[in-house]
Amino acid sequence: MTVLYQRVALIGLGLIASSMAHAMRQYGLAGEIVGHAKSAESRDIALQIGLCDAVFATAAEAVQGADLVVLCVPVGVMGEIAAEIGPHLAPGATVTDVGSVKGAVVEAVAPHMLSGVHFIPGHPIAGTEHSGPRSGFATLFKNRWWLLTPLEGADRDAVARLRALCEGMGANVDEMDAGHHDLVLAVTSHTPHLIAYTMVGVAEHMRRVSNSEVIKYSAGGFRDLTRIAASDPVMWRDVFLTNKDAVLDILGRFTEELFTLQRAIRMGDGEHLHAYFTRTRAIRRGIIEAGQDTSAPDFGRSPQGGGEGKG
Repeated sequence: MTVLYQRVALIGLGLIASSMAHAMRQYGLAGEIVGHAKSAESRDIALQIGLCDAVFATAAEAVQGADLVVLCVPVGVMGEIAAEIGPHLAPGATVTDVGSVKGAVVEAVAPHMLSGVHFIPGHPIAGTEHSGPRSGFATLFKNRWWLLTPLEGADRDAVARLRALCEGMGANVDEMDAGHHDLVLAVTSHTPHLIAYTMVGVAEHMRRVSNSEVIKYSAGGFRDLTRIAASDPVMWRDVFLTNKDAVLDILGRFTEELFTLQRAIRMGDGEHLHAYFTRTRAIRRGIIEAGQDTSAPDFGRSPQGGGEGKG
């Protein structure tokens, strides 16, 4: 592959950033990779395992001279980081992010981007329940969607270059409006995560079943919920606070559907249940046909955990 960016600065060194670093190195997409993490331990690990060529104690130092800056921090601190790095960005640099919410990120980051800097919000729909600089692997983005939400009037050459980077790491790339992105992700990721957290919370509080029994007799469905509910609590707190309108909308729809099923079960309406489950089963088949999962045992997950730990 061709080097697309001479110096990439990764702000935050968790799963997504570390996977990007591995992928960019493996496919020769970046000349130099530098990083910043709030934790001194994470910075030390990033150097020890060769994740970054250099690490910096501040984000402002890390972005100097970078032609690509990737914000890999929780959505709740995006604005704070943007304010810090804004004055230090090189003219012509591209700034993107990997947040699961786009509307709030645009509001928080865009005001701090100086003229001549290309801010192109993004969201790789890939992840595991693991975190930290050691959690990344080069194939995380393979055949996963990476959504870009360019602002009105965005430089198309800058967008094309960022798109080429995402595709070079194995991702499928699409563009959409930030507001539409947040509604779609509320359906496909955010609300399902909230339901998973809730169901695991229900199990935790059940007085009739001890914790050991819940763990010992966990069926596949509950195991999947616990995997989802093991995701980064800081990230998901910020997701729900910053995408609350869309999530509350989808939760309302979910509640209506749940009441319908509740009534069918109470009334013994097997015909309704069978028809409903038949329709929803087709969604699963569609996901497999689209290449976004596999019908292999345990969904073909790798030892690293290939599930959706990130929205």
